[in-house]
Amino acid sequence: MAKPSRITQKMIDLYQKEGYWDTTTFAQIWDRNALQYGNQVALVDGRHRLTWADCKQWIDRMALGFLERGMKRDDVMVAQLPNYVEMNLSRVACEKAGLIFIQALRNLRHREMEYIIKYTDTVGIIMPWKFGNFDHFQMIQDLEPNIPTLKHIFVVGDDVPPGTVSIGEMVREPLEERYSPDYLEKTACPPFEFCLIGQTTGTTGFPKFVEWPISSRMFQAKTFAGALHLTNKDVLAIVSPGGAGASSMAYLGAPLVGAKVVMLDRFDAEAALRQIQEEGVTIGALVPSQLQMMIRHPNFEKYDLSSLRVVVSTGAALAYQDGVEAEEKLRVPIVQAYGSTDSGNGGFGDMYAEREERLLTVGKCVPGIELKLVDEEGNEVPQGEVGEAWLRSAASGSGYFRDPETTREAWTEDGWFKMGDLGRINRHGNLVLVGRKKDLIIRGGQNIFPAEVENLIMSHPNVSQASIVGMPDPLMGEKCCAYVVPMPDKTIAFDEMVAFLQKTDLAPYKLPERLEIVDELPTVAEGQKIDKKALLRDIETKLKSEGA
Repeated sequence: MAKPSRITQKMIDLYQKEGYWDTTTFAQIWDRNALQYGNQVALVDGRHRLTWADCKQWIDRMALGFLERGMKRDDVMVAQLPNYVEMNLSRVACEKAGLIFIQALRNLRHREMEYIIKYTDTVGIIMPWKFGNFDHFQMIQDLEPNIPTLKHIFVVGDDVPPGTVSIGEMVREPLEERYSPDYLEKTACPPFEFCLIGQTTGTTGFPKFVEWPISSRMFQAKTFAGALHLTNKDVLAIVSPGGAGASSMAYLGAPLVGAKVVMLDRFDAEAALRQIQEEGVTIGALVPSQLQMMIRHPNFEKYDLSSLRVVVSTGAALAYQDGVEAEEKLRVPIVQAYGSTDSGNGGFGDMYAEREERLLTVGKCVPGIELKLVDEEGNEVPQGEVGEAWLRSAASGSGYFRDPETTREAWTEDGWFKMGDLGRINRHGNLVLVGRKKDLIIRGGQNIFPAEVENLIMSHPNVSQASIVGMPDPLMGEKCCAYVVPMPDKTIAFDEMVAFLQKTDLAPYKLPERLEIVDELPTVAEGQKIDKKALLRDIETKLKSEGA
C-alpha cells in the first residue's frame, strides 16, 4: 500500500475536522464531470478535442488496460509525454487502477531516465515513439539491459513500434463491457494515500521524488480554484512543460469546476497567442520568460486576446517592469503564485489588489497553509525583517519516496517545510521574496540579495534578462558579477550599468563589480529557472584563466 511517509491519523483527523481534507478523489471529480458536463469540451491539444464523456471513457479504458496487462496495485508507471491529453488522462487512469504515476520531464534522456526507472522500480512507461528529433523508444531499448523491472511500454501516437502497446488502440476497445460498473472503484487509490509522485528539478545530480497524497492535491486544487475564481465557463491554457507550477493550476483546478483546458505540446510564443484567440482562453499560467516572449513577439498586435481575464506568473521571479509591460499590453491583471513541488502551493496573489502588491509580492497564504520566516536558529523574525520561508500546510507533499533521511532533513518534526527562499512580510501582510538562501552573496560581511539587483538592472531599457552571482574575492570573500542578455540590437557597457544603478540609490556595496554580456542565460527545468550554478562555474573558470 502506498502509505505517505509523514501523514499520521492525527493529521488526517485534524485536517478533516478543519475542513481542509475530505474523502473526494480526482477520479470521482472526473466521473462527476462526465455526468454533469458530458457534452462540453474538456481537453484540447493539437491532436484531440475531447468532451468530459470522452475523457471518462478514455480514463476507464486505460485503467482497465493497464490492469489487464498485469500491472498491480502500487506498481509504478512513468509518463514522459509532451502536453498531450494523454498526460492528464493517464494520471487519473493510474489513480483508478491503483498505480503510482510519475511524470518525467520530457527533456530527460538516458542517464536521468535510467535513474528514475531503477530508483522507483518502474513497471510501465507511457511515451511517444518520437517527439521532435528524439526517439524515445530507442532510448528505452538502449537502457533495457539495465532496467529489468520495466515490463510494459505504452506508446502514444498513430504509429507504435513492434512489441509495444498502443494507447490509441487501448482507448478504442470497449473494455468496460467486460467489467461491473463499480470495478474500478474497488481498485482506486484511497484519498489519504498517494498515487502521484512529483519530480523535483535541480541544477546537478538526480531528482528527488515527492509523494503527493490525493487529499493534499485536492486541497491544492481548491486553493487554485478559489484564488482564480474559477467557473465552468473558464478556459485554462497549459503552455509550460508538464508538471510545472503553471501547469498544475490547469491539471488540478480546472476539473474541480469543469473548466476547459487547452494544451500546447511545445512552447512557441506565437502559437500561444493564437491559442488564446482561437480557444477563448480566460486564464493563462506562464513562467516569466514565456510571458516576456509573448508580449514582445513582433506579431503580438495581430491577435485578439480580449478573452483573458487574468494571467498567473509562477516558477521564477517576475521582474516588476516586465509585469507592468505585460499588464499594459494584455490589459489584464498579473498575479504571482508561490510554492514548490515539495511544499505544494504557498502564497497566491490577489487579482484585485493594487499593482504594486500583485507584482512585487506573492500574496498571502489561505487558511490551511501556514507561513513563517525564520533566522538561522529557526526563530521567527519580526515583521518586515528578512528570514527563510517555512511552510506547513494541507497542500504539502508527504515526504520523499523511499528516502526517509532526506524527508527528515526537509520537514521539521512538527511539519514545517524549509523552502530555502528568503523573504519578508510587508505592511499589507504579503510575502516579498528577496532571493534564494543559497544564492545570498556576502560581500565583506554585508548581505546582498541578487533579486534586488537583478530587478533594477532589468529596468534598464537595453536589458532583456539579468542574473547576479557571487564571484570569489580574496579580500571581500565575494563580489557581485552581473550576467546580462541585452535587448535585440542593443547593448550596455559596465560603466553605463553602474551609473544607472547609482541613480536608483542602490547601496554602493551592492553594485556589480563585473559585467558579462551573454546571448542567453543557462536554464534548468525546461527553461523555467536560471541555472545559477552554471554561471558560478563560468565566472570561476574565467577568473582562473585570468590568474585572479
